[in-house]
Amino acid sequence: MRLMAREGARPVLDPAGHDEELRLALQELHTGRWLAMRELLARTTARWQWTRRTQILAAAAAGTDVVRAWLAEEPAGRTARVMHARVAVERALRARRGRHRRTHELWIEAWDASRTATRAAPADPVPWICLLALAQLDTGQRWEEHRAPAPDPALPPGPWELLAEATARDPHNREAHHRMLQFLYMRADAGRPVEAARYARRVAEGAPSGSPLHLLPLYVRAEHPCRDAARQWAEPEAVEEAERAWRGWFVPGRPEERSLPDLNHLAHALWRTGRPGRAVRVFDALGPYYTPRPWVHRAAAPAGRARAVEVFLRARADCRSAGHDADAGRS
Repeated sequence: MRLMAREGARPVLDPAGHDEELRLALQELHTGRWLAMRELLARTTARWQWTRRTQILAAAAAGTDVVRAWLAEEPAGRTARVMHARVAVERALRARRGRHRRTHELWIEAWDASRTATRAAPADPVPWICLLALAQLDTGQRWEEHRAPAPDPALPPGPWELLAEATARDPHNREAHHRMLQFLYMRADAGRPVEAARYARRVAEGAPSGSPLHLLPLYVRAEHPCRDAARQWAEPEAVEEAERAWRGWFVPGRPEERSLPDLNHLAHALWRTGRPGRAVRVFDALGPYYTPRPWVHRAAAPAGRARAVEVFLRARADCRSAGHDADAGRS
């Protein structure tokens, strides 16, 4: 059953969101047990759910030895190998963000684990997504697999073949395209990355009905705001991006497939582009949950993440006070 937020209640930061089975597995993981995780993943057959659950579980397991213990028990296990790669990649990315002295060592370990997982699970897109995620660590694009020619001459060389491997196994995979965006962010100079914006528009325009890829341009706009944020969201392009995400993803999409980050980005975009009635529906779909991004980008430094929830609450209150029918004519 989907939970609803009480009026004025502070939202909860919970990666599991409405996925109760995932929440239970996370609770077991936090106590050092991996059986619930294995059993959950054994029951997970939908590609979108498999990708999301392995990503969230790996983020929770990265600071523990739980997956290492699982792999020791099942060294030939396909899922254990995939999760080992997931955790190794998460650790390498965290080390890079923290400028840890072992970053390069962890990067190589993660690459080895991911390559092993591609052989252990040849039909699974996740090991290829892992390799794609690691591409952002190669800032000089020294590795050949990170400078393949782009399918579009307007885009730069990059890990396009890794992306192709992932999407060959799961067309329109959400995380694969977000990882490609992260690589393009890495290449970007100060200001809004033109390459990332061009890529996001290209993918969104080709996304099928109900796909979360319709939201990619909203991520780029929120992640790299200009100095005049009000003007940025008043641009016709911003209104068009929010409209595409609403009509292309939220309206035809399946509620159980909606991720918390996507719901937050759409609610934020609809709020900023003056669509409070639609935003209310997205806030209702979120229920009691939220994610700091993109709200943190509107929070004044140095408060940062601590104020992100205040921005979220203000946006939700603004939209609800405007009334559910404020923009009914646009629906």
